[in-house]
Amino acid sequence: MTSLDKPTQDTDQTQSDDARAVTEAALFEAFGGVRGMVETVLPGLLFVAIFTINKNLHFAAIAALALSLVLVVVRLVRKDTVKHAFSGVFGVAFGVVFAMFTGNAKDFYLPGMLYTLGLALAYLITTLAGVPLIGLILGPVFKENLSWRTRNPGRKKAYAKASWAWGLILLAKCAILFPLYWWADTAQLGWVLVALKIPPFLLAVYLTWMFLAKAPAPIDVFAEMEAEEQAEKERRSALAAEDGEPAGGRHRREA
Repeated sequence: MTSLDKPTQDTDQTQSDDARAVTEAALFEAFGGVRGMVETVLPGLLFVAIFTINKNLHFAAIAALALSLVLVVVRLVRKDTVKHAFSGVFGVAFGVVFAMFTGNAKDFYLPGMLYTLGLALAYLITTLAGVPLIGLILGPVFKENLSWRTRNPGRKKAYAKASWAWGLILLAKCAILFPLYWWADTAQLGWVLVALKIPPFLLAVYLTWMFLAKAPAPIDVFAEMEAEEQAEKERRSALAAEDGEPAGGRHRREA
């Protein structure tokens, strides 16, 4: 290896590390990071813990909903993003409504299970249709929007792989939970569901990170738009300067 080769390899390695760091940061932003995962698990954990102890559906459901609201309030006070906390509140609220309406404590988990199944199918169907859902989710985060569909085929392929991974992992999770919904009691279903909250999610995020870290860099369409706007402003300024130039001066310049 010559002295000219080493800087090039160092530069390539730096760019690769930067791409991985950007991908990791984007995934944390899109999926809420560690705090988002904890906030997703806590209400369900509280519900199943209370119900396991005293079998009181109303108390367990109200406690889980109250905890979700507290998590939102904490985020509001700290002026953090609340989209993940709000999604948790809505999920818990639907579970409470289902369970209260049917009187069956297991129905607290049913809306979330149906959502997981629908999301799994959405990942698979959109990938088959050529618009993988993970690309629709992460495109705005990477400031590339939908440019990956037509201008960045390597990135589209990575999004397709990631969407397949998400879809299949979520389907496997459903294959475990739905039989338990029919055969197991509420406490058994609840503890298994809590146990399956984070590991499948982490696996899907890790695979997404691996696929995207090896993919071509995203095309920053926002930067392109800003550059085009700046070029247009400069062109108009140049035309305006020419239009404001005295006639004699313009004739001398043309001569």
